Order: sequence, then structure tokens, then C-alpha cells
Amino acid sequence: MDNAVVLAEGVFGTTYGKTANGLVRYTRRFTVTSVIDSTKAGQDAGTVLTGKAKNIPIVESVKEGWQLGARTLVVGIATDGGYIPQEYRKFITDALSMKMNVVSGLHEFISDDPEFASLASKNGCAITDVRKMFRDLKPPYTGRVREIGSDRIAVLGTDSAIGKRTTAVILTNTLKNNGVKATMIGTGQTAWMQGFEHTVVVDSMINDFIPGGLEKVALEAWEQEKPDVMFIEGQGSVLHPAYPGSFEIIGALRPDAIILQHAPRRTFFDGFPDFRIPDLEKYIRILELLSDRKVIAISINRENMADSEVTEEIDRLEGRFGIPAFDPLNAEAKKMLEIAESV
Repeated sequence: MDNAVVLAEGVFGTTYGKTANGLVRYTRRFTVTSVIDSTKAGQDAGTVLTGKAKNIPIVESVKEGWQLGARTLVVGIATDGGYIPQEYRKFITDALSMKMNVVSGLHEFISDDPEFASLASKNGCAITDVRKMFRDLKPPYTGRVREIGSDRIAVLGTDSAIGKRTTAVILTNTLKNNGVKATMIGTGQTAWMQGFEHTVVVDSMINDFIPGGLEKVALEAWEQEKPDVMFIEGQGSVLHPAYPGSFEIIGALRPDAIILQHAPRRTFFDGFPDFRIPDLEKYIRILELLSDRKVIAISINRENMADSEVTEEIDRLEGRFGIPAFDPLNAEAKKMLEIAESV
């Protein structure tokens, strides 16, 4: 695995730093040796993110990342519209000037920028734009999804950047660690960066071919691994004004059950403070009507919540909806296994 410094200047630990957050939590593609965010420099990235140290220092510059062993810069920000922030250009220029490879999941391609492309060519380093890798993928949908024998559980959400991928990762790894054959179907650029083999970046594809792309990687997962359970990473939210995800996942992969990711303290859609998030019951009704399957559990994003508040919210949601609720960062393995087994 390449040693990498992850660029999250000014946003580490926030929704805009979700790619960096995900890579600090888990990745099999890189060894994360540091994170760049001058506003949190000197702290441990794990402590900032989860309260538990991971021996990943937060630094101020690419040079410091290099000195700590990184030879790849990963752009770890997810901006509205996927554009390169102007203030990030210096960090990318510094990395390429130091002959570091650069990996980005943004919609704006670094490799198409004349300045960056020239630097990369001059210094013999590679630029990987993850979304560009999937831009021309055009597999037709065949309906062969019915051949998959795994239980398929979609982790969908009430908002974007709410923890759907993190929950899917934790569930997959928890089941695998307890002897269950499980795999994750990734649907975004961060899942690819985390090293999940069966991934397609749906928001870089032409819409007509998204169902085929989803089916393709799910069939590959089934044929290669024959897992008992597939966890499908959701995208956006079925009611999000800008990122209305879930439709293709439900239609193409026909999940057997849904886990709904929810942030109880989040009132407005991420990035859209004038758009209020509807009540949880509305999501459950819509998703169950769309899929003709049940929402079997509610996964809680604990942002802006103390431990006692999370516990109270779990009790409240379980009492209201009659299904399990859990905090994926702290739930007992037994509870997550029971949820998966309930399909």
C-alpha cells in the first residue's frame, strides 16, 4: 500500500472532509501516515474523528507529510459540485513539485488542469482522478441480479454525508470478523479509495448505465466470493434536493432489506440550510413503498450528541418504530449480527 498524506485543509472531521474521514477510519488501498489541516495541526487524526488515537498526526503542509513518509497526496475533500478549492491548488502544486503522486475523487479532474498536468509530466508522477476511471463505463442492465444468492442489505440515508458508507464498512467487517461471509458493494469514490474491490462510482456515470454498473459489480462479487450477505453503500438521499440517491440502488439491485442512516440532531440537508429534512417516518414509508421490502434497522450518526443522548435516542426510536436502532461506532457485534440475520 502507498504511504499517503490526506489533504483536508480546514475541513477534517466535518461533512466536507468525509473522504479524509473515511480514509482515517479504514482503507486497504493506502497507508495513511498523516492528514493536512492547519486548523487542527498537532493533534491525532483518530482523536479528532472518534476520540481514539490512531497514530496519524495532523500536519500543516505537504512537506511535513513527505517527511513522515508519504509519497502520495490524496485529496480528501468533498466540495459542493466537486470543484477544486482555490486554496487547495498550492498543496497539489507542492505535491507534484516534490514528485508525489496525486489521487482525487473530485468531479473537477486534476489531470485535465494544464498546470498540474505539466508538473506531473515534468516530474514523472501520476495523477489519478477516480471519477474519470468510471466516466465511460457503459454496461447494459440485464436483470441477472436475480442470480445473486446473497442477502442484499442497502444502507440508505436521510441526507448526504451522513455515514452510510461508514456504517456499511463497519457492518461488513463485523460480520466477517464473526465468521460470516460478507462483502460491500461500493458506490462512491471514497469506497474505491478505501480499497473495496466491488465498487462503481455511480455519480460519474451516464444515468442510463448506472443500473448496469451496479449490477455488474454485484454480480462480480457474487461470482467471485459467494458471500452470505452484501451490504450496499447508499448515495445521497431519496428526498435530497441536490443528491436524490437510492432510486437506482433499489431498482437495480433489488435489496432484501434496508438499514436507514439517520442523524437525529441534523435539521437541514447538508449544504442546503433552507431545506428542512423531513420526519424519519416519511423516509421509512417511501423506501418501503419503493423497494417492497422493510427497513429493518436505524443506524444513528451521533454528530452533536453526547453518549447519554445517543442511548436515549436509540430507546426512543426503537419504541417508536419497533425495529432495532444502533450506533455503528459503538454497537455490540451481537446486535449488528442479529440485524443482519433478521433478513
